[in-house]
Amino acid sequence: MFERTYTVRWADMDPNGHMRHSAYNDYAAQHRIEFLAASGFTLPYFAKAGLGPILFREDTRFLKELHINEQLRVGGELSGLNADGSRWNIVHTLYKPDGRPAATVSVEGAWLDLRTRKLTTPPPEIAALMAELPRHESYKDL
Repeated sequence: MFERTYTVRWADMDPNGHMRHSAYNDYAAQHRIEFLAASGFTLPYFAKAGLGPILFREDTRFLKELHINEQLRVGGELSGLNADGSRWNIVHTLYKPDGRPAATVSVEGAWLDLRTRKLTTPPPEIAALMAELPRHESYKDL
């Protein structure tokens, strides 16, 4: 599984002394971008290709508080993919340092042709990469 560890930052905090709600989604988004970049699909690649990932839905379930300077581990599993790789669902799990899940961020996404502003099919290399993600227990073909 592709995982990354981050440190909860001051900018992630809310007035209650724990990580603010939207920061969970930010770390999930960062994880997706780093997953793609680790295989050569960087932001400059996407700009040149005129292609970008988009989201239709994002659902966050908060399970445990995260606090400043805690180490936060983020993983992602595929919960849905269609045959040509143009639509995908991912469940990110954000873990506390002791391994307990702090939150899940479930997203439904697709690929956008940045020139025509219409949904598109990604290059075969990206479709294959997405298909390599481990399957979440809720996985269903789209």
